[in-house]
Amino acid sequence: MSLFARTAVTTGLASLSASALAVEKNGVNLQTPVTEVASQIYNMHTLMLIICLVIFIGVFGVMFWSVFKHRKSKGAVAAHFHENTTVEIVWTVVPVLILLGMAYPATKTVIAMKDTSNPDITIKATGYQWKWGYDYIKGEGEGIRLISNLSTSQEAINGNAEKGDSYLLEVDEPLVVPVGKKIRILTTANDVIHAWWVPAFGVKQDAIPGFIRDTWFRAEKEGIYRGNCAELCGKDHGFMPIEVHVVSDADYTAWVKTHAEKAEAAAEGNAKVWDKGDLVATGEKVFNANCAACHQADGKGLPPAFPALDGSAVVNGPVGEQLNTVMHGRPGTAMAAFGNMLDDAQLAAVITYTRNAWGNTAGDVIQPADVAAARN
Repeated sequence: MSLFARTAVTTGLASLSASALAVEKNGVNLQTPVTEVASQIYNMHTLMLIICLVIFIGVFGVMFWSVFKHRKSKGAVAAHFHENTTVEIVWTVVPVLILLGMAYPATKTVIAMKDTSNPDITIKATGYQWKWGYDYIKGEGEGIRLISNLSTSQEAINGNAEKGDSYLLEVDEPLVVPVGKKIRILTTANDVIHAWWVPAFGVKQDAIPGFIRDTWFRAEKEGIYRGNCAELCGKDHGFMPIEVHVVSDADYTAWVKTHAEKAEAAAEGNAKVWDKGDLVATGEKVFNANCAACHQADGKGLPPAFPALDGSAVVNGPVGEQLNTVMHGRPGTAMAAFGNMLDDAQLAAVITYTRNAWGNTAGDVIQPADVAAARN
């Protein structure tokens, strides 16, 4: 290749890279990849665009040149012929070669995406309407369980408070993983089809009730990476973000230790007798994180799909009926089962809160021991 040609190619690639960075900064390109697979996807995306651009310029360039050069006003006379074997061979072979050139990197990337063997940590991601549950089932941190809810305030969502940089993409319990380790994600769902999608990792996998799918990533850079449920999954589909913190090995070990301490504190909370004020205060937080999206913060609901709790016959009726509904849900309705998502103290707190909030005057105090007895 001549010096001129090498210079032209280098300049062209530099221009494309600069353009890619510019459009990414403006939010119209793929996110900066932080895994090998995501890098392959990014590069392949750029390659496909270049190929399509070259084809576009070539085809339409020839077409417009032909229209201009052989226009009737210049006295051009159309040629009459029925076949040209050489042309037919060329327009068959060239597209085949182009497709093969595009298929090779695509196939290589798809194979890499499916190789979930030998992970350092395995995490099950369960989709709920509308949150994510994470269970660390293999590797350091095994036994940790998280429920990850949107943490953007209702005031910000309703336009009554300032929206932050991570508006609708922030959660109360992010997924935490160590940098440079292979993380296998098992996806499933508790109600409808969801999809676990983090663009910077090059990961998107459906979460289907009754099925286990898997994917993986190995983040090469520490940081906070965000994604979303990528499957239209109901009323609050747009309020179901994914937040992953990639940290150093030392920070991850410290996080695991801290979470173990939180689990011990939660176990103590499940074993103690709470006073009514603490239950109501805790229950309000649990309600806002898990129930307010459907039943609304004021308890008025969104009938008929999401009935009001303020004045509800169930909330003001026998405690056992409400507890059973909250724990097991109601088949055939949008009422989800929270028995596996909330611990005994959280369930006791949220039920106590709803029975003493708004216009409800049941006045009951439910203890964690009552929930534990109902589980058994």
